[in-house]
Amino acid sequence: MHAKARIHADPVLEFDQFDCLPDSLVLLILNKLEDVRSLGRCSAVSKRFSGLVPHVHDVCVKIDRVVAVDGDSDDALNLSSPKPQSILSHLLKLMLFAITKPFHDMRSPNGAGRPLFPQLSQHSPVQVLRTFSQVRNLRVELPSGDVGIEEGVLLKWRAEYGSTLQNCVILGGTLVDHKVAGNEHEQSSDDNGSMPETFYTNGGLKLRVVWTISCLIAASTRHYLLRSIINDHPTLRSLVLADADGQGTLCMGTEQLKDFREHQLSASACSNRTQVPACNMKLKYAPYLELPGGLALQGATLLVIKPASDGSSGGHGSRKEAEGFVSGAFDGPLRFAVKALMKRRTYLLEMNGF
Repeated sequence: MHAKARIHADPVLEFDQFDCLPDSLVLLILNKLEDVRSLGRCSAVSKRFSGLVPHVHDVCVKIDRVVAVDGDSDDALNLSSPKPQSILSHLLKLMLFAITKPFHDMRSPNGAGRPLFPQLSQHSPVQVLRTFSQVRNLRVELPSGDVGIEEGVLLKWRAEYGSTLQNCVILGGTLVDHKVAGNEHEQSSDDNGSMPETFYTNGGLKLRVVWTISCLIAASTRHYLLRSIINDHPTLRSLVLADADGQGTLCMGTEQLKDFREHQLSASACSNRTQVPACNMKLKYAPYLELPGGLALQGATLLVIKPASDGSSGGHGSRKEAEGFVSGAFDGPLRFAVKALMKRRTYLLEMNGF
């Protein structure tokens, strides 16, 4: 039998090699984590980590459940309800009363079973983020989209906000298999670039109006909920509020955040959201649009929305920026769809503020 080999620690190398890393390098590593749960766990590792975590620049907060308004119930509110009005009414509750698990679930290492951060155990994302003093890039992710849609319907939106709406693009249609729908479309391929008469008579236009209003309400509600976060973090350079379904994204860059702080927010008188200004809309439509990957989009619709009061809309530079925002709003096959629809005939619409 062979004697078992034993490995003994070298007394000269007993010190922690990680302690040799400078704080700046450790912060680079922590910035790669982003997720607030992971950062919360790291802050419990050591006093050094606990002192460094509040100084990270990149943070992502994923909200996975909502509790009741009075805070007495642990039952999660269902944000996957098909009723859009119910979803929108719960968005404020989501931001103000969501439980963030990294701080709530961590227990004291002494085995007492008490939360490591009892003062944060029932706090909202707004309060948890106050732990971070140097946040520059923040992403908040809701558990689901805000607008209820039928099965098979594709609806995506992206909005850019300052103190009010600056740009919004909406892409919608019905996703189908190209192999199934291709032959039928080829038999009736009389598309001349104009809007078919059936678009007005079968409720197609009405449906697009409902999509537009629903997406703008969702975006303005999200925007309203960001007030405390923006005011608490003057170091912010970019802010994204998205959802796990990938339905909608609200984004704010450095200029938009500056505009938000310098101008008074115009809140809606009837609900907890920012007022949507009067808007000019460009609608582009294709009865059938083939996408990469074997899919197709029936009734493909692109809506580009800008405030009517935007006096810079005619400038060459601002037009280029708007086109860049639209073309870069989505990725993958959806970016291809946007570029294809941008070549279609444009129909102009106007909408009053609400």
